[in-house]
Amino acid sequence: MNAQPKSLDESPFLLACRRQPVPYTPVWYMRQAGRSLPEYRRARGGMPMLKACSRPDVITEITLQPMRRYPVDAAILFSDIVVPLRAVGLDIDIKPGVGPVIGEPIREERDLARLRPLEPGDVGYITEAVTALVAELGPRPLIGFAGGPFTLASYLVEGGPSKGHDLTKSLMYGHPALWNALLSRLADITITFLRVQIAAGASAIQLFDSWAGAVSPEDYRTGVLPHSKRIFDALADTGVPRIHFGVATGELLGMMGEAGADVVGVDWRVPLDEAVRRVEPGKALQGNLDPAILLAPWDEIEPRAKDVIGRGRTAEGHVFNLGHGVLPTTDPDVLARLTDLVHEASVREPAGP
Repeated sequence: MNAQPKSLDESPFLLACRRQPVPYTPVWYMRQAGRSLPEYRRARGGMPMLKACSRPDVITEITLQPMRRYPVDAAILFSDIVVPLRAVGLDIDIKPGVGPVIGEPIREERDLARLRPLEPGDVGYITEAVTALVAELGPRPLIGFAGGPFTLASYLVEGGPSKGHDLTKSLMYGHPALWNALLSRLADITITFLRVQIAAGASAIQLFDSWAGAVSPEDYRTGVLPHSKRIFDALADTGVPRIHFGVATGELLGMMGEAGADVVGVDWRVPLDEAVRRVEPGKALQGNLDPAILLAPWDEIEPRAKDVIGRGRTAEGHVFNLGHGVLPTTDPDVLARLTDLVHEASVREPAGP
């Protein structure tokens, strides 16, 4: 078992994000606080998702649950990417088994009026929860997060989850002025939401543009990248590491780095040593074990995890993670065993005199 850092300055997670030497490869998991834990289900107790995301006591408890189970190197705030959209008054809900559903989709210019700016006071419960968490976590960093522009726009335009994002891409292709106006407003909301978390003490942030991989590189460059870049540029003065993640974004990894993140998240489709070649120098990488492998026997998990660790050594900095979120049916004991494996298999020898 590796010793816990004595201060945030010694955090292996933050060191890796900043491409500095680490004693071992740090690890955390997307959706580590959530559906796979029985204590999570007890804490929710049938409570609607967005209600849980608005109660500081529930946010704090669920964020801390995986920290009690696993020796992960960072916590991630329990929240949802649509929280700031609900906070500005949109009719949005998260339906079990479906996902975010919008009462009135945004598809015309007049619809933009419903997307007002976010004020810090709109999400006071986030400030309260982050403040409490930072006090509880001590030298262990807390990751804040928000949804990326394309992903948020997709939910707003489609009215809910979509496999092809057809209406979203149709708006981007056919009405570029409206599209850019929509993404500009979403970027403003996201900047405020992330700055609230950082001001309350979050040590790093991650931008989840989960569905940006639905567009071609050319369309990403013209229709998405400028808005993502504005978000990262607006946070540069905070000094916290900025992570950028999307699913099926193998062809976009270089541009995701260009957007300004310090760390580029890689899903399971692209090996990390190949991702190194696609991302410009000066970036750390995060990822990228297939979440589904955790449902297989340990004899299959161990060599694949070690392969990710080995390929991650080719990056300037590497944070071990899954290639997407923890699956609901994942055995928590397997995640605990995996965390120990990553730490033990990646220990760096102390430098000589």
